[in-house]
Amino acid sequence: MSHADPARVEQVRANLQAARARIEAACLKADRDPSEVSLIAVTKTHPADDVRILASLGVTDVGENRDQEAAPKAAETADLDLTWHFVGQLQTNKARSVASYADVVHSVDRAKLARALGDRAEAAGRRLTCLIQVNLDEDSRAGVIGPRGGVDPDDALELAARVEEHDALTLGGVMAVAPLGGDASQAFARLKGVAERIRDRYARATMVSAGMSADLESAVERGATHVRLGTALLGDRGPIVG
Repeated sequence: MSHADPARVEQVRANLQAARARIEAACLKADRDPSEVSLIAVTKTHPADDVRILASLGVTDVGENRDQEAAPKAAETADLDLTWHFVGQLQTNKARSVASYADVVHSVDRAKLARALGDRAEAAGRRLTCLIQVNLDEDSRAGVIGPRGGVDPDDALELAARVEEHDALTLGGVMAVAPLGGDASQAFARLKGVAERIRDRYARATMVSAGMSADLESAVERGATHVRLGTALLGDRGPIVG
């Protein structure tokens, strides 16, 4: 294991404290228990060393949005007891790779992808928790997957049934990304409605993955159980080179 840079450790520690304080303040305002909200550290474009630093500071949920970056990073940190979350749009041809290391896939937005993930997980002797990604972009036409991924809210229950019927998949709940330039609070209120409909039918599907560094307060107010924070924890970073 490479030795962590002490300055980087302190920087990440301070960022983590600030992020946790934001979550606690948002919970207080929404009259929620902070223990109901989990923090997922999204480590895209950051090295495996940062994953190790986060783990040393008590973070156990790590997210990635591109398989070609996530797969080697998960392998490099396999000695750590982490839960890996795949949070990006996912092509069906990447299902085999993602099913080999991810514990939770947040971006299931079509039946074909659910089936591919289930078949690949089964072949690997693994179980995957899947979240239905809901498209909250008001402008997209019904039945069309939006630019940031996601199933039409009206089709979410049908897709949940496809996940639930596969032996290797567990339906965890829902995920969404706030629309660019839209009202995050309004969008997350719509997600909450979808989450409740799915939970009414599948009682254990309690996860609501919503909120990122810029809009976590709105997400917590609207019932998020998992917030996905990258920049707030690790700062901005250009693509990894080399």
